[in-house]
Amino acid sequence: MMIDTAMLLNLLRPLALILCGLVGGLIFEKRILKKIKKILEKNGIKLNLAVSEYLRGVPFVIFFVLGIYVAIVSSNLNDQIRDLLSKMLLAIILGTATIVASRLALGFVRLYSHTSEGVLPLTSLFENLTNLVIFTIGTLIILQSMGISITPLLTALGVGGLSIGLALQATLGNLVSGVNIIMSGKVSPGDYVKLETGEEGYVTDVTWRHTTIREYPNNLIVVPNAKLVSSTFKNYYLPQKEMMVMVEVGVAYDSDLEKVEQVTIDVAEQIMKEVGGCVPEFKPFMRYHTFGYFSINFTVYLAAKEFIDHLIARHEFIKMLYNRYQEEGIKIPFPIQPVYLPETGENKPNQQPNI
Repeated sequence: MMIDTAMLLNLLRPLALILCGLVGGLIFEKRILKKIKKILEKNGIKLNLAVSEYLRGVPFVIFFVLGIYVAIVSSNLNDQIRDLLSKMLLAIILGTATIVASRLALGFVRLYSHTSEGVLPLTSLFENLTNLVIFTIGTLIILQSMGISITPLLTALGVGGLSIGLALQATLGNLVSGVNIIMSGKVSPGDYVKLETGEEGYVTDVTWRHTTIREYPNNLIVVPNAKLVSSTFKNYYLPQKEMMVMVEVGVAYDSDLEKVEQVTIDVAEQIMKEVGGCVPEFKPFMRYHTFGYFSINFTVYLAAKEFIDHLIARHEFIKMLYNRYQEEGIKIPFPIQPVYLPETGENKPNQQPNI
């Protein structure tokens, strides 16, 4: 009878430990995480979505595996089998912890990139590098915990890395250039850039090999990172998104220039206040600069909130200015260009033939 009781206890104790792990995981996920979310919401910290999204289901797995691990350790199994199962479960726990660390790291990076605009832009390259670093560290910890020495592995990786680096110079050059693009802050996803070759559009992503740019007609331009770093380009979002919009205008020589300036500024101020995409607080101005062949030319300076808004600003300004000039009697002369026709036998006066 005593033997049966001892055997029963030896059987029930591992099952009880596993059950405790299950219950502990459910309690932690259903109760404790909810309390953490309430505390974060109460303190005004916007981390609750990241915590609930990236930790969903993970506490249950960790507690369940931990219960199995404790049950194996406290069981009467063979020492070799117990040690093997313990190492396997420990590797599962550490692997789960690595996945959780990776998820949380990406969540914090996304949060930081949104709250600190322009400081650390979120790109595929940065996400991949973050995952690579975390999973490499997690793998080394798992190997060390299982009794596998990582020193020879690190040595082999060092020697192999040198060989791989020599074989993949172009790829590594693009990788380093991509990191340089991200850390320098000169190009970020969402910026509107124009390359020295003439292509322009919105930067959509920076990967480990190339930078993708979406043109306004919705075409994609793929530029190797090394080429982008070594080339000249214009970023319309730096140092700020607001930009000056310059419109060239010409009026007839018999125009009253003071009246032209007054009317033009009135129209420009109205455009700044009424047209979406313009900067209402900006004070537009104009400057005469050229005596042309057929007109006195000047430039009107407007302001748009971002690059693409200059299209609507120019559009509405030209329409309104033309109508206002017609009302005020201000003439915009037609272009005049002298044409020289050399004399030929065909356009010379008819000559009488000699008799």
